[in-house]
Amino acid sequence: MPLPSDDPTRSTLLALTREPMPRRLLGYARLSGPGWLQSAITLGGGSLSSSLYVGVVGGFGLLWVQPLAMVVGIIMLAAIAYVTVSTGRRTFGAINEHVSPVLGWGWALGTLAVSMVWVMPQYTLAVGVLRQNLLPGLLGEDGTLGSVGGRIVPTAAILAVSLVVVWQYGRGGAGVRLFEGVLKVMVAVIVICFLAVAVQLSVAGEGFDWGAVFAGFVPGTSFMREPAAALAALIEATPAAHHAFWTDLVVQRQREVVISGAAYAVGINMTFLFPYSLLRRGWGREGFGLVRFDLVSGMLIPFMLATSAVVVAASSRFHAQPHPALIETSAQTVPARIAGEFRGMLAASPAGVDGASEADRYLAATLVTRDAFDLARALEPLTGTFLARLVFGLGVLGMTLSTVIIIMLICGFVVCEILGREHKGWPLRLGSLFGLTGVLGPFVWSKASFWLAVPASVFGLMLLPVAYLAFMLLANRAELLGDAMPRGGTRVAANVLMGGSVALVTAASLYVIWMKGGTIGLVCAGVFAVAVILTRRRRGATA
Repeated sequence: MPLPSDDPTRSTLLALTREPMPRRLLGYARLSGPGWLQSAITLGGGSLSSSLYVGVVGGFGLLWVQPLAMVVGIIMLAAIAYVTVSTGRRTFGAINEHVSPVLGWGWALGTLAVSMVWVMPQYTLAVGVLRQNLLPGLLGEDGTLGSVGGRIVPTAAILAVSLVVVWQYGRGGAGVRLFEGVLKVMVAVIVICFLAVAVQLSVAGEGFDWGAVFAGFVPGTSFMREPAAALAALIEATPAAHHAFWTDLVVQRQREVVISGAAYAVGINMTFLFPYSLLRRGWGREGFGLVRFDLVSGMLIPFMLATSAVVVAASSRFHAQPHPALIETSAQTVPARIAGEFRGMLAASPAGVDGASEADRYLAATLVTRDAFDLARALEPLTGTFLARLVFGLGVLGMTLSTVIIIMLICGFVVCEILGREHKGWPLRLGSLFGLTGVLGPFVWSKASFWLAVPASVFGLMLLPVAYLAFMLLANRAELLGDAMPRGGTRVAANVLMGGSVALVTAASLYVIWMKGGTIGLVCAGVFAVAVILTRRRRGATA
């Protein structure tokens, strides 16, 4: 079934399939777009904080975690993309009809809810980097605009820019191309900035071992049972009676980093974005080669470069290195978050806070989480204050602003699907306003994050493996795909890849749900899964 589109890209794609590979790839590069939108949302505050802590806990040895998790997500995005370009069907309706309406509506409403929550920390981080790194004299706590004005003005500016860019998409045609062009530039800025940080670190001071960096991209299982070598040496320096406690803590955190990376690489709202961005481009069945190229060149490669650069930078500055504010005797202000985490680890240790040895304190100070501002400050002695603030600040601002824009677009998509309207014009623009919740971030996120982030995480992770399973089922529906149904070895290989991805994400999601939501989270996940199964069975009985 051909996709409805008046875009001349259709004939171009058909012609490219007959070209030699080099010319075909060049043509695909000119036409790519939806994959870059995926990069724009996945390269946000979440991937930044995750990359930082991968470096803190695992060093170079866990560089493989996020690229591998992204490959798993791309397998499932490719599955739903194949269904989309082969049938021209809108995914929300296809899931309701061929899998389960409970899943379809849960997928849409869950995407909207998760987006409305997770847009808030993006604003918080963007405003923070403007106030602390890029424009402290104007927006900082002691800046010209003062504490309140220093938050209101950048928040309003981010909102204005986001609305202008998103509403261009709602115009269609040239507006879509302009929108995607702006996002490509933003993603390129992010990648360039963080690569520049990594390159600067490699040539400054003692640099680091590039052999160890490349070796870190080889997956391993040692993280499941033993601490990274540098942390193991610090554990050995603590009293012998404390070794078991610190070993268990470090191994647990290494597991959490890996498992969380597998669960979070492709979020539930990203699964909603991709098929609809393909429909908007009008790519038909002849465009599936372009889809695969787009996912690799626009999503995997930028994500891998940017996050790996952050992991490398964090590893070189933080791995097995204590937070200076926790061990130096100079009058440094210890952030409340850092101090609380530090004391919490010591309180749980065998000796407690008061009885902890210097080695215990040193180790606890190396394991505290770090944020973007810690890394910027750590770079200043090597790059100079101005360059560290500028390059790192632009990278973080690009990350957060691009994510805000895409989240607002996703909200518009969801509202259009619920209303049964085309993804353009005022329905899309008004739907994007659900992303206005982000403006609350700089003012309330620090106090409300636990009450909002935990339920949103559990809900999103509850939906993600079921959505992946739905994509796998759709890719095997002969009544939906018709003559586009894969056959023979191709179908077997595709199902092996999809089945492995579903299994991995299900295990990771259940683990994270249990960590964040406990028994209640697992019960909710079970109830939802049963509702999906029962709904599907009833539909099967009446079909």
